[in-house]
Amino acid sequence: MSYYDKLKALNIELPAVAAPAAAYVMYAQSGNTVFLSGHIAKKDGKPWVGQLGKNMETEEGKQAARAIAVDLIATLQAACGGDLNRVRRIVKVMSLVNSTSEFTEQHLVTNGASELFGEVFGEAGKHARSAFGVAQIPMGACVEIELIAEIA
Repeated sequence: MSYYDKLKALNIELPAVAAPAAAYVMYAQSGNTVFLSGHIAKKDGKPWVGQLGKNMETEEGKQAARAIAVDLIATLQAACGGDLNRVRRIVKVMSLVNSTSEFTEQHLVTNGASELFGEVFGEAGKHARSAFGVAQIPMGACVEIELIAEIA
């Protein structure tokens, strides 16, 4: 089953790739490694604003992380010249969770993205990962995630 078949089975339609919000590119490639810039959570096309532990619960943060994963897959497809089947492995995910100092479930929030990568890419979706709690993210977004992948 191709990655596209898995996306279809999950009822996921990839969005257009977002434009950079500042002085950077959405992805950069070195050899077979692609580095995707951080993507912030969006809801209805606008930054998904909130702070975990203050006005957001873990489950909503997990949904935000899953939404970011969909956007990251769209950017990864662009990095692959339009062919996601070139993805060999999701290597590393780094997640920044806008959270209070008391909130300690950043890892559970980030599972929203990690689980989707596993559903879409199977074994190739298993990755190394870091999840951090931070005091703020650009535009007040609740979560930001970046990704490193190996492509053919």
